Amino acid sequence: MNLILASRSPRRAELLAAAGISFDVLAADIDETPQAGEAPEAYVERLAIEKARAVLSLRPDSTVLGADTTVVIDGLILGKPADAREATEMLQRLRGRVHDVFTGVALVSAAGEQSAVERTRVWFDPVTDEDISWYVASGEPVDRAGAYAIQGLASRFIPRIEGSYSNVVGLPVALVSSILMKEKPLRLSL
Repeated sequence: MNLILASRSPRRAELLAAAGISFDVLAADIDETPQAGEAPEAYVERLAIEKARAVLSLRPDSTVLGADTTVVIDGLILGKPADAREATEMLQRLRGRVHDVFTGVALVSAAGEQSAVERTRVWFDPVTDEDISWYVASGEPVDRAGAYAIQGLASRFIPRIEGSYSNVVGLPVALVSSILMKEKPLRLSL
């Protein structure tokens, strides 16, 4: 199988490589605007499928893995912050609360499509305004759904999760592996 990751996320690439899965990268550019009334689970699954289809149209002999991750609190989708102000607002909304991280994954090839959504619950400490200012100034919230990276400096703010850790990083590796195992042969890079 010639697997292509339809993402420019270095975190997704690192997670796949760490799992021993061989792949190439070809990012997809699609409109990521949520549709009116779209549930977060449907949103990430739709985007994962659209990303994979876009890349498959360029490489029709390949199998393409698309993924999209979002942070959700009170039904509100928190995408990537546009600037420091927006990152601060997101972190203030998350502090001292439990939120969900959803990742949609899609495997698309000429033979068909498979997709699924992973959900992880995340507990965020009741951090202070000073903690948030320090974290935003670090630059880490840039290009991160929900304005934080669990695998980085924000790990000090997250005492507990329920579900897949790699899902919060950006790709639920066990779910992806399960889907890939249905597509034989799986090429491992050992």
